[in-house]
Amino acid sequence: MQLISIFIFFTSFFKMWNPLLAEAKIFMVLMEDDPLLSNKTQEAHLIIEEYMIYKERMSSEHDKFLGSLLQTGSYNKLYSFTRLLNGFAVNIMSEEALNTLQNAKEVRAVHEDIKMEKFTTHTPDFLGIPSGVWPILGGATNSGEGIVIGFIDTGINPNHPSFTSLPYLGTNIGMPTNSPNFRGKCTTGEGFPSTACNGKIVGAQYFAQAAIAAGDFNATSDYASPFDADGHGSHTASTAAGNHQVPVISNGFNYGYASGMAPGARIAVYKALYSFGGYMSDVVAAVDQAVEDGVDILSLSIGPSSIPSGPAAFLNMLEIQLLLATKAGVLVVQAAGNGGPSSSTILSFSPWITSVAASITDRKYNNTIKLGNGQSFSGTGLAPPTAGEVLFSVAAAADVCRKNTTASFMAIDSCQHKELFIPSLVQGKIIICTYTFDFEFEAASIAAVADTVRELGAAGFIITMDPDIGSEQVKGTTMTIPVPGIVLNNMEASSALWQYYNSKTLRSRNGAAIAFAATARILDGRQAIYTGQAPVVASYSSRGPDVNNALLQTADVLKPSIMAPGSSIWAAWSRNSEGDQYIKGQDFALVSGTSMATPHVAGVAALIKQNHPHWGPAAITSAIMTTADVADGSGSPILAQQTNQLAPATPFDYGAGSINPSRAIDPGLVFNTYFRDYIQFLCAVPGVDDDSVRRAAGVGCPTKRKAWCSDLNTASLTISNLVGSRKVKRRVTNVGGHNETYRVTVRDPLGVQVSVSPQVFSISANASVILIIVLEAIEATNAYTFGEMILRGSRKHVVSVPIAVYASSSLGS
Repeated sequence: MQLISIFIFFTSFFKMWNPLLAEAKIFMVLMEDDPLLSNKTQEAHLIIEEYMIYKERMSSEHDKFLGSLLQTGSYNKLYSFTRLLNGFAVNIMSEEALNTLQNAKEVRAVHEDIKMEKFTTHTPDFLGIPSGVWPILGGATNSGEGIVIGFIDTGINPNHPSFTSLPYLGTNIGMPTNSPNFRGKCTTGEGFPSTACNGKIVGAQYFAQAAIAAGDFNATSDYASPFDADGHGSHTASTAAGNHQVPVISNGFNYGYASGMAPGARIAVYKALYSFGGYMSDVVAAVDQAVEDGVDILSLSIGPSSIPSGPAAFLNMLEIQLLLATKAGVLVVQAAGNGGPSSSTILSFSPWITSVAASITDRKYNNTIKLGNGQSFSGTGLAPPTAGEVLFSVAAAADVCRKNTTASFMAIDSCQHKELFIPSLVQGKIIICTYTFDFEFEAASIAAVADTVRELGAAGFIITMDPDIGSEQVKGTTMTIPVPGIVLNNMEASSALWQYYNSKTLRSRNGAAIAFAATARILDGRQAIYTGQAPVVASYSSRGPDVNNALLQTADVLKPSIMAPGSSIWAAWSRNSEGDQYIKGQDFALVSGTSMATPHVAGVAALIKQNHPHWGPAAITSAIMTTADVADGSGSPILAQQTNQLAPATPFDYGAGSINPSRAIDPGLVFNTYFRDYIQFLCAVPGVDDDSVRRAAGVGCPTKRKAWCSDLNTASLTISNLVGSRKVKRRVTNVGGHNETYRVTVRDPLGVQVSVSPQVFSISANASVILIIVLEAIEATNAYTFGEMILRGSRKHVVSVPIAVYASSSLGS
């Protein structure tokens, strides 16, 4: 199927912007005063009743402010943001009202709301979780216990077996076992009764005020409830935290048994995306609510569809809100984007976000067709075999169609309409159809081919490639097909089949087929094979380097952060889905995208958080990054899919590498980073001044600033413009529980000499050591080159730190 791209378009506008309002528009307004609770200590001393009083008071103040400033009827407030931001979303009806709002002294910034779009059975084993992590945490069903993962997505299907309440979950409806800090609620509605929050699903709300105000929301098809009418939200939630050992049955065939990464974790749902997409202010409201509810981890498959305008991408409203979520102790995991394999296509920019790239696993589904002349060709198609081991007659669609039809050759060859064919000629044969341009533009589908073949009583179908299209990515090849079928998605196999067919078909003088002597049988395409040659960076996965702004000035931040499985992932779906014609009516779907990789990391983070409940977001991200693999299952360096070729992967393809949960749960050392450090980072971004930081984050730059963005204490080191030499510091903290001695080695990037002091150090449990790293450009490479700093501990811990450097001027030049 077409890769799901789940990214939003978001543009920010500050006070000086002065548009002409041709129609009502939605804006998000940030106020000068601090939000409801500016620190966790203050929040911890409030009981829930006091908390709600504070929240209602702030919402009332927003109402009073708008009422004192604007005329009745010129606006409609949609949301009050109270937890992370002090602000609101408002539907403005006139230019005069907007100008008044922009010029109010109490207003810090105004952002226009823009429409947004939507962007397993084997992967726990592939990642080594059942043997390397679950036993440490008390078994699969206990793994993730006490952790709540919040999903900003299309909702959830509460009737799916991946989310049903099981005996080990208890009966505390609406509240997860051992998670007293979570205080979310369940909103009932169509498809989502009060029993839907069953101990597995512990919170569920939906956010659609902006979509309603814009006129896009349809309560009948979009469901005014947390119910997932699309399927995507159910897929991501089950990948991270679905129940253990759920049979994956599609079109009557069992493809195996699915488990989430953290089957014992609880799920909180914040539905802000719909079949048509969604709006930024609905997402902002959802994130604000999730943090207020007390989720431990946020899994997002959303982000800007392009690099935001302004002095820095890090200052757009979504990035800043996620910074404030991190400040509140919530780990944010976000898809990196589906813009690969081109460089600088990353759409998750900031160092406080764990940005996830997608890989291909070692599981493959291949199908085979055997011809009567002994030739065999491989293709794709999750379809059953033709009956028995007998050969069936083969007929081209054009040779078994009605001759008096006015339909085009393309319509006939694509096999979309059963009325175009003569049933007596089709029955019992394998029909050759063609992948035409109609498939590319979604005027045709493989699902319709299967329906045509089934209704006419054919033995099966073959889809060959149109020479004018070539061997492109075929849409729909990961759908499960109820009838025998195969897609020959390369020109060589397609041409060979047609040669065989034409040589065996007897025709009259006018060219009509009168005898079909070509024969074939289709094998079972539903059996997986495992190559052991993975992971490989998926072609669609967005690549670095990260950028500071829309001018594509590169940033001192390594993106993506980490890589996880994202291609052909089996997970839960919604039978009611209208979002994808290939999966309609199914309980499970095989889907690809960085949004599929993201919940893998969110689930692994839940396992780490369970084992280390006092770790903050930066420590968990550090553990995941410093223990990642840069070699595949055979021990060879990981490769990346480029345009029509494989090439050695770099940190701009996979970040720190492919996630290794068994090592991440015990990393030895971590790189801790805090809110004040991120503010220092923002203040060091080129082109960003104190006022820009204050308007965005609500706090200004400190008097003593860091000189470089590369000084941020992350588990990577990126320098986008090395002139001569630069000294940076990294602080490591021992979380291994014992005293340990580490030895530092470095693999230098090409053209750069790296020295680290101290090279050997002993560190006590919970203590920290500062490393001084000096990078000297010995050659102006005028390109990024890559290296690695490795810290090997006496207790077998290995901490790896990727290095990416662009040396623009050497010391001697």
